[in-house]
Amino acid sequence: MADFRRNNRFKGNGGAFKGPRLNRNNDRHDGHRELGRQQGGECFTLRIEKMVQGGEGMARLEDGRVCFVAGALPDELCKVRLTFQKKDFTKGRVVEVIEPSPDRVKPLCPLYGKCGGCSLQHLASEKQAEYLEKVERENFRRLAHAELPEDFVIHTGNAWGYRNRARVVFRGGCGGNSGGDAVSLNREGSANCARFGFRGEESNNIIPFENCPVLTDALNEFLRGPAATLISDGLAGGSKNAGGRDDSRRLPRELDVNIFDNGKGEVSFYYPGMRKSDFDAHAISVVEIAGRKIEADASVFFQSNLGLLPELVEAVRKAVDEGLASGKATNDWLIDLFSGVGFFACILQDKFKKITTVEREEGCLKHAKVNLSVPAATTAISATARNASEILAASCVSEIENVSAPAEDWLLENVVDMPATLIVDPPRTGLPKEALSAIVKSSVNRLIYVSCDPVTLARDYAKFAEAGFSLSHAEGFAFYPQTPHLEMMFVLDR
Repeated sequence: MADFRRNNRFKGNGGAFKGPRLNRNNDRHDGHRELGRQQGGECFTLRIEKMVQGGEGMARLEDGRVCFVAGALPDELCKVRLTFQKKDFTKGRVVEVIEPSPDRVKPLCPLYGKCGGCSLQHLASEKQAEYLEKVERENFRRLAHAELPEDFVIHTGNAWGYRNRARVVFRGGCGGNSGGDAVSLNREGSANCARFGFRGEESNNIIPFENCPVLTDALNEFLRGPAATLISDGLAGGSKNAGGRDDSRRLPRELDVNIFDNGKGEVSFYYPGMRKSDFDAHAISVVEIAGRKIEADASVFFQSNLGLLPELVEAVRKAVDEGLASGKATNDWLIDLFSGVGFFACILQDKFKKITTVEREEGCLKHAKVNLSVPAATTAISATARNASEILAASCVSEIENVSAPAEDWLLENVVDMPATLIVDPPRTGLPKEALSAIVKSSVNRLIYVSCDPVTLARDYAKFAEAGFSLSHAEGFAFYPQTPHLEMMFVLDR
């Protein structure tokens, strides 16, 4: 995903960084047997066969059941403690590595295994893309009954200090909490007691941290510096009340805060319940990518690796150009589904006579209107402008339509009767079946599919293949080093 989107529809890791709980299990109520690490589950010595989706190692117990092992690498011999059992499979965690892989390294972060994020730190950074490629090639054989192209490549960038967006937990206030859920918070004293943390692995526990090695320097400095004061001031009201005393409210003891570094060290932030004046002052950001200024705010999603994002942009632009040159797609109409704030449409604006962006989250609509109101040529020569909304110019395309609606609803209500250029960038759930069916029935002959979940991409590709589409090109993007997450771009033709 390369675009802003409301956080309740997070992508890929994609959604906001929570010290992410990558494989949280919510099935404990259904009779499955959970063997917590503190309860001392049964131990086995297992040979790890391969890595699977999610970054776990796969082994087999003597009774034939598969065991998914956190922290294990292929070919290793490990002592494994079971943490979860079901009739046909189990889960476990490495207790001891008896025969380590040559690709195993010591995790850099002291919170590895406690914080829920960066679960591949035990695998050498330079080897992670190679392992992920093997996983995805097998996924597509198994799920889509197809082979990824020979020239499939995974783009990589910096292994550390790359992450420009995160969701952290702010814990402010001093002293006890009689209610357990809220504290009486005002400006004085609260910032000095504030702590920031991530959610723990497979739990809601807060893991405090002083420095996160995957966050950008700007984000770490912001959290160590002004963040606590700015947030405490905002929560307390930032002004005197009618009686002349500091305003005070009953507030959650823990607060999720989205932070975003726009690539120039300028940090924006957002938290639920933020006052409009604080939102206007602190939440809005502008990112410069491919000569365009993209405006959004920290309450919506944006790609978390700005260093690698230009390579995805280039791949999409190349796919669009090839489609136009081949005649399989036309420049009469670009349709950008799940468009967020119109990122891809904005980048491609100079190529099309008509552009339609479709995104269900209304909060993204105002940004899409701003970003697509500015012609590409104008943005390129307006380096002194503070943000895109300050440039008052007519668009260079004949028609721009920004629609706030579910993609499947828009497709069902609108007839696409020409070989329009189509880009889809859905959340991790993939394309709704109604949307996929409508695309198949349309006159679209070339589709660019950007995915944050290879499993749902494989599922959707199998359905497109049944309808006559073929995979002409595929690329991967390791936007989240130290994690098993991978984004992919497919070009489908018929």
